[in-house]
Amino acid sequence: MKLTKILPITIFTVALFMMMPNHADAQARGNGGNLGLGVMLGEPTGISVKSWNNDRSAFDLGAAWSFAGSNDAIHLHGDYLLHSWFNDVKQGDLAFYYGIGARVILSDPDAYLGVRVPFGLNYIIQDSRVDIFAEVVPILNLTPNTDFDGNGALGIRYYF
Repeated sequence: MKLTKILPITIFTVALFMMMPNHADAQARGNGGNLGLGVMLGEPTGISVKSWNNDRSAFDLGAAWSFAGSNDAIHLHGDYLLHSWFNDVKQGDLAFYYGIGARVILSDPDAYLGVRVPFGLNYIIQDSRVDIFAEVVPILNLTPNTDFDGNGALGIRYYF
C-alpha cells in the first residue's frame, strides 16, 4: 500500500482515539453518553462518529465510500462543530451546527485533500440515545487541483 494511503488512515485512527473525552461534563443533551456511532447516507455513504466536548461543541469523524467522479474511493473526514440550540422545540433537542474540518479521498491514481465547512441540523430524540442529522458541506479541494466540491448526507447515531 502506498504511503499516500497509509498516512491518512493512520492520522484518522489516532484522531478517533483523541476525540474520546476524558471528563464527565462532556455529555450530549440526550440520555446517552457523549460518543455516538452511526451511519450516514449520501455523498459520502459510510460510518459517522461524533464526540461531544460540551453542550455546544463536538468533533465529528466520517469513514465512508465516495461514489463521486469516475473512480470509487475511500473518503475520510474530521470536523470541529459548534451547535446553536433552538429553544422552542416541544420534544427532543434541535440544533443548527456549523464548523470546519478536513477531508481526504483515497483513489487511484490520485489522493484528494480539502477543507470542509459543514452546515447542518442535529435532532436528539427525546428520552432516547439516538440523534438524526442532515448536513451540506462546501469543500475547497487543495490537491491535486484547487477547486470547489461539495458533500451532503443524512444520518443517524446511537450514543454510548
